[in-house]
Amino acid sequence: MASEMVSEETKKGSMWVLDQNLDQPMEEEAGRLKNMYREKKFSLVLVLRLAFQSLGVVFGDLGTSPLYVFCNTFPKGVKDPEDVIGALSLIIYSLTLIPLLKYVFVVLRANDNGQGGTFALYSLLRRHAKINTIPNQHRTDEELTTYSRQTYDENSLAAKIKRWLEAHSYKKNALLILVLVGTCMAIGDGILTPAISVLSASGGIKIDHPKMSNDVVILVAVVILVGLFSMQHYGTDKVGWLFAPIVLLWFILIGAIGALNIWKYDSSVLRAYNPVYIYRYFRRGKANSWTSLGGILLSITGTEALFADLCHFPVLAVQIAFTLIVFPCLLLAYTGQAAYIVSNGGHVLDAFYRSIPAAAVVASQATISATFSIIKQALALGCFPRVKVVHTSKKFLGQIYIPDINWILMVLCIAVTAGFKNRSQIGNAYGTAVVIVMLVTTFLMVPIMLLVWRSHWILVAIFTGLSLLVELPYFSAVLFKIDQGGWVPLVIAAAFLLLMYAWHYGTVKRYEFEMHSRVSMAWILGLGPSLGLVRVPGIGFVYTELASGVPHIFSHFITNLPAIHSVVVFVCVKYLPVYMVPLEERFLVKRIGPKNFHMFRCVARFGYKDLHKKDDDFEKMLFDSISLFVRLESMMEGYSDSDEYSLCGQQTEKSADFLFTENDNANTVSSNIDLSYSSYHDSIIPSQSPVRGNSLVRSSGQTVGEELDFLNRCKDAGVVHIFGNTILRARRGSGLIKKIAVDYIYAFLQKICRENSVIFNVPHENLLNVGQIFYV
Repeated sequence: MASEMVSEETKKGSMWVLDQNLDQPMEEEAGRLKNMYREKKFSLVLVLRLAFQSLGVVFGDLGTSPLYVFCNTFPKGVKDPEDVIGALSLIIYSLTLIPLLKYVFVVLRANDNGQGGTFALYSLLRRHAKINTIPNQHRTDEELTTYSRQTYDENSLAAKIKRWLEAHSYKKNALLILVLVGTCMAIGDGILTPAISVLSASGGIKIDHPKMSNDVVILVAVVILVGLFSMQHYGTDKVGWLFAPIVLLWFILIGAIGALNIWKYDSSVLRAYNPVYIYRYFRRGKANSWTSLGGILLSITGTEALFADLCHFPVLAVQIAFTLIVFPCLLLAYTGQAAYIVSNGGHVLDAFYRSIPAAAVVASQATISATFSIIKQALALGCFPRVKVVHTSKKFLGQIYIPDINWILMVLCIAVTAGFKNRSQIGNAYGTAVVIVMLVTTFLMVPIMLLVWRSHWILVAIFTGLSLLVELPYFSAVLFKIDQGGWVPLVIAAAFLLLMYAWHYGTVKRYEFEMHSRVSMAWILGLGPSLGLVRVPGIGFVYTELASGVPHIFSHFITNLPAIHSVVVFVCVKYLPVYMVPLEERFLVKRIGPKNFHMFRCVARFGYKDLHKKDDDFEKMLFDSISLFVRLESMMEGYSDSDEYSLCGQQTEKSADFLFTENDNANTVSSNIDLSYSSYHDSIIPSQSPVRGNSLVRSSGQTVGEELDFLNRCKDAGVVHIFGNTILRARRGSGLIKKIAVDYIYAFLQKICRENSVIFNVPHENLLNVGQIFYV
């Protein structure tokens, strides 16, 4: 085995071995960094306050479902009172099995440190199995405090499933597509929820004014929608405080009126709590009962938004609000409404439940906030074009607002409302989106329970069986209503899926291009301290997606221009499958080559919850991290028996490991520098210093003060941010689908998305774009 390894290295060549030694991963840097961040603990008072506030954001959709459930279940009226009892029994047990048992007590526990939604589940899986379609993960990333994962016994069921998922790329792509389908359906839910809620509420006005034109009702709905979306820039915190009292009052009212209706009209409806009436309902109605499930499904809409909105509030707050207020009030509301309908069969369209527009506005807030959260997660994981994300709360990082998405949702929502003019058809579309999101969540929970929770397969089977027992009948029922409006979410989801997958495909191909075209570090160092160029005063930040090696844009830059900056820093911005990276662990810095090369590598790591705030000075954070590295390096160097580097016509090889331990607050910081290089006398060209002019730098015997002073002078001389502008083009002979995806869809998205320079607040005068075309 040893001889095979030696022959393999000989076959690859000494330059390959040298390059591997030159560009070691930052394992020690990552492993020694200790996180000073601690997960925020919530006091009981704060939890109760957040539980109250969550009513205005998370539960509005569930709370206003009584507006349209029975009228969509019995659009032609009620012929037999027993049908109402059967439908009520279905509603009761659907609410119990799906929102209460499945989501509140099981799925909410699958949050990624407080983050919910399909992408949060996907991030959990990516940390426990190598299913990332962009292979930029490294074991150094696993040293993060927020990067929690499990280890498995090789013969365990979890290990076998892990190996099965990692075996083939098509399985990884299938899992990604499943996640994208759930995400796109959730976005469609964010469009349909405001449409059906507001249209149902504004339609109640027509009950008191039968002669009123339907166009007036549509106009009222559109005005309410415009007002709702215009309020989003105030943020979840302010909107939640505004809506929370309204929703709390709403739940108290519908619960109290429900109890009053039970006492006043028909208390016999309490029989519906016996599940045998579900069986009788299907036996009596057969086909009609089955298709009516599409209307009953609307009673659990908003459940999927409950999980996606989790980033705005802690799990305990959501659980308290649902179990103590939402669930009992909904049961009373539906039971009381059924009692009223049994006694007044011709009044299925009860004006009370459709005449409060404020409730409809609140209902829409849940899915709008959920859509913002989902888009932010997709963006960070490379599955959505870069858009502006605004952080709306200083206290809670998860509360965000995305202007572009907000206005797109508003336009599509108004189009659906004005186009259909019929809440029954919108209800059919709404049900299709909801049930598909629930099915996706169920399928994703299976590997989560096995790999992350390491649950026994019997528990997994029970959870999956109970979930599918409810969701599959609902799914089969909405299939019958595809031609009655159910096609709308499918079209919306297909459009978003096409855009998101095309963007992800382009992102993967760009990364592969950088990987395959990167330049050997040994070749760069072989050029000598000046890199074969004139080193001019200043700092050049070269942005790349690579955490090792030299990007192609840099070699393209130095072969076409006669000069390069005195200090060169390769900056790699990585988005990891974690909810956040604490600031103390965000930057990893190492030196490339000897000191007189003045070259560094800095890896900036972000999670999908991290935001690039407008007031953040990314350039300053980069410079400070390099300065800190230089200080620590010099302090560590004092503990090593080292000589100065010399490039005076001789070949030198040196490898130094430095370790510095600081006992302040029991935190340990370290840096590992592994330097091996080769250079020759004829490749050395004078390196200019901002102060020393054309003096030749032949030794790196600078003290830490001198090097820091040198870095500060370079910074004062000017900083340039060099970005690669890679344009993808489909090769000649490519298929039609590939040409459309690459040359049109991805190219269009690349033009309209935000530039990285804007995200990192790079001044235009300090920006340099290096263009290149890559054919895929």
